[in-house]
Amino acid sequence: MWIGTGFAIQIISQYHNNIFIMRKISNLLLLFFLWTPWTLFSQSDMKITLVDRPDTKSANTNYTQNRAPLLPLNFIKLPVGDVKPLGWPQKMLQLQKDGLNGHLSEISAWLDKENNAWLGTGNDYGWEEVPYWLKGYGDMAYILGDPKMINETKSWLEAVFRSQREDGYFGPYIEKKGKPDLWGNMIMIWCLQSYYEYTKDQRVIDLMTKYFKWQLALPDDMFLKDYWENSRGGDNLLSIYWLYNITGDKFLLDLAEKTHRNTANWRQRSTLPNWHNVNIAQSFREPATYYMLSKDSADLKATYNVYHLIRNTFGQVPGGMFGADENARIGYIDPRQGTETCGFVEQMSSDEILLSMTGDPFWAQNCENVAFNSYPVALMPDMKSLRYITSPNHVISDSKNHSPGIQNNGPFLAMNPFSSRCCQHNHGQGWPYYIEHLIMATPDNGIAAAIYGACKAKVKVADGKNVEITESSNYPFEEQLQFTVTTAGEVSFPLYLRIPSWTENASLAINGKVIDNKLVKNKYVRIERTWRNGDKVTLRVPMKLSETVWQVNQDSRSINYGPLTFSLKIAEDYKTVSSTETAIGDSKWQKNADAAKWPTYEIYPASPWNYALVINDKEPLKENFEVVRKQWPADNYPFTLSGVPIEIKAKGKKVTNWTIDEYGLCSELPIKGTEKFASQTENITLVPMGAARLRISALPVYTNK
Repeated sequence: MWIGTGFAIQIISQYHNNIFIMRKISNLLLLFFLWTPWTLFSQSDMKITLVDRPDTKSANTNYTQNRAPLLPLNFIKLPVGDVKPLGWPQKMLQLQKDGLNGHLSEISAWLDKENNAWLGTGNDYGWEEVPYWLKGYGDMAYILGDPKMINETKSWLEAVFRSQREDGYFGPYIEKKGKPDLWGNMIMIWCLQSYYEYTKDQRVIDLMTKYFKWQLALPDDMFLKDYWENSRGGDNLLSIYWLYNITGDKFLLDLAEKTHRNTANWRQRSTLPNWHNVNIAQSFREPATYYMLSKDSADLKATYNVYHLIRNTFGQVPGGMFGADENARIGYIDPRQGTETCGFVEQMSSDEILLSMTGDPFWAQNCENVAFNSYPVALMPDMKSLRYITSPNHVISDSKNHSPGIQNNGPFLAMNPFSSRCCQHNHGQGWPYYIEHLIMATPDNGIAAAIYGACKAKVKVADGKNVEITESSNYPFEEQLQFTVTTAGEVSFPLYLRIPSWTENASLAINGKVIDNKLVKNKYVRIERTWRNGDKVTLRVPMKLSETVWQVNQDSRSINYGPLTFSLKIAEDYKTVSSTETAIGDSKWQKNADAAKWPTYEIYPASPWNYALVINDKEPLKENFEVVRKQWPADNYPFTLSGVPIEIKAKGKKVTNWTIDEYGLCSELPIKGTEKFASQTENITLVPMGAARLRISALPVYTNK
């Protein structure tokens, strides 16, 4: 490994007779080695280094980035539509188009075009439902380039343009306790931002400028005072930055300060403004967002603190989330507690935003954790129905009311197209936003892949040259990722690839030649070279078995393989029931919708679920665990029991005193030492928890001494 060797030799030879100075220089060199990027390979047309973050001292000349005085972004999102999914991510988006999100405007009364306040045809349905749906639907339309969907999106946005008043306000006017409620507008502005990225329609800039001037003129005691908008003011702050980076209007910085001081305080050390799971997943990023303007490291640390605070208390569970149900409650910390579907997609969005702002690979890894292990099973495989609450330990998915075992009253565990109107309309942002962040630009006019998934992206790099980069892989179900550069001629730019923290001996090859086979984890490998058409970069991230011990939850275990966490394989028995008879009270169908085409599914266990892992604690993963690879699914959909391409064979014992409790849920994990184990040891199968709609992902343990 070569690290500033010439510099070191020159200094050492100059002072080789002075021991005291040599010691000083040794200390200086140690600091130099620690803080200087590690150069792995260098030649005339290529230099490969390991770095903690991209170099933000450079200024990207091709894409809009943060203007001074905002701190620079580490990664810059490409305009929507410039990243196209391939492989299983493409399958997910196609299923979403054919499923609930793609057809919601045909069945949801909240999206009925008659008497709709957002369309100006009436005064009904005026709050979050339309922009929630459009946020995912519109971005999906742009990514797919689907003319019909794009026209549908435009029909709603044209009404938004028409709705703007002389004073700058737009959309339905909702007032609560004499104050305007701006939450729905915050979401719609994000829809407009995506539309501008796709079309460069100047009307978006004009509307937002007038609207934000209206916000600035609003007295503080009238601004962001309702519960939801107060919790989520960080969304408004991000949109203010977005507009400021385009126009440079100084009044927007004043509005940013105003938004921050009127948003709920997410900077508290040991408590939170509220314990609603979606608010936390969405709003914990606000201090870090404000840090981009304040430059106060305490603001950045506050976001990390909230992330860990909620998980230290309620997040001793696999899947990247926390067991809050709808609202976290003291004492309800078992892995049978769950997360709203809204919480999954908002956490993924927060991770993507924080990755862009901080460059910290931690956020990329958490986003993958949620995307691979938690989010897929919140919906049916055809994505035509979803459940409100999904838990790491989840063995019955029916239409009954499981309160107070699950927080909130209602049939919140069944797969219902109208499970809850927030998640029903909001879930669609999950996969489009994920896809948009698979390839990003860097401040030094390069390209980065920090979150992984098969895709193809158009990117402007150094000197404004256009290149195409294709990422080919079945990751996270395989260890190898290949990136192919397509360019009309030679072009020089850096390419950044994240080395996950769970891998060891990651290797890099360029055009088939291995450059390094021991890349340092939790860093980025930066490849700066003169690229030619057809150049290929292969990153191999070896996966291995690992375990997570959830000490506060009876020392239960989760078994991981690379970024995937595994669950007991439980046979799933699906029952079709009426979506109108089992829906919650606020479900509203359009009058001409055929509910029979959108059934609800209840899922019951058709095999035992109450197993403990048989583990040798001295070498817990050396015996009883075998990774078995299977054929890749023909339909390109790996998130079902039948389609999953990887399983783990293990040993288990039934825990006979672990049963269904009085609330109709799997009872809490047996208290360690009180378990009653069956005498027989059985062969059991573990599958990725992202494919198991019924699952036990945090398992008790039977220890072989």
